[in-house]
Amino acid sequence: MAEHTYRVIVRGRFTDLDDAGRARLLAEVDRHGVLDNGFSEQGALAYDRSLDFFSFRVQLRAEVEATDRAVCDRALAMASRAVEEFGVDFRDMRASATDLDLIKIRRRT
Repeated sequence: MAEHTYRVIVRGRFTDLDDAGRARLLAEVDRHGVLDNGFSEQGALAYDRSLDFFSFRVQLRAEVEATDRAVCDRALAMASRAVEEFGVDFRDMRASATDLDLIKIRRRT
């Protein structure tokens, strides 16, 4: 069965941050900049010093018959684990997937 490559962006918000959670996130903020973390198979959590919103970028391989929803569900689970590793809560997570194998590249002539 054929597989395609998907890039998934998960977006969410930190919620109910206590002082300890803020300190853990701020201690790592320089490693989690939006411009420094691209798509990877392990996924990359990105946020800034405001500690309001975060994003998680991941590149996944899935069978062509897999729906975008199934790919997004995998990415949402990965993003949840990445945020939970900091011992903080989150809300309003949503994901969007792009099938890279369906993107047409227009060449200049």
